[in-house]
Amino acid sequence: MPLRKELIQACHKIYANGFVAAYDGNLSARIDDKKLLITPSGKCKGEMEEKDLLEIDYEGNVLSGDGLVSAEVKMHLLAYQNREDVNAVVHSHPIHASAFCVVNKDLSQPIFPESILSLGRIPLCNYSTISTEEVEESILPCIGYVWVLLLQNHGVLAFGKSIKDAYFKVEKLEHFAKIMTVAEILGGANKLSVDQLKKLYMISEEIYGVKVDDKMKFL
Repeated sequence: MPLRKELIQACHKIYANGFVAAYDGNLSARIDDKKLLITPSGKCKGEMEEKDLLEIDYEGNVLSGDGLVSAEVKMHLLAYQNREDVNAVVHSHPIHASAFCVVNKDLSQPIFPESILSLGRIPLCNYSTISTEEVEESILPCIGYVWVLLLQNHGVLAFGKSIKDAYFKVEKLEHFAKIMTVAEILGGANKLSVDQLKKLYMISEEIYGVKVDDKMKFL
């Protein structure tokens, strides 16, 4: 599927699932080592069309397209500049995951096998004012080894090897956040033990051929 079409599909899904509202959020995808596709500022993701997307360079300069680059572009650029394996970035405000952000709680707990294997650790980054040097100071310490970040009082930042991958990480994160919200009401979640985690990682590698990076493991 053409990159522009795939990015627009993700925009529509993000909006339809309530992960953003009105003009919120921004999505991007790597074209090559010189250019990116990114959603413009002030456009509803549910109404986005391929022609609305901007092509920018790795300094954030617009190369083609009409519109303004989001003030949050620095988060996207930091990911691409520091991770060769990241080909798409999604910033959104899913309700349950964002609630953890505003009550200052992370989701880095070994609770749910699917989340452990697909998302790994989910740290909470300190609040940063958009379009300032604070953004780099906040997310750079974590950006090298995680796939999803919680942004204090702001929302979620997800990285993917593809656009679909980045979108699904947001979807998985919000599903996990919903489970954790209910678990808190019921008295708190049960954490997996070190032995249980070791077995889980072993099965993931031996049966499914998926090796979890050591930096992402809960050990």
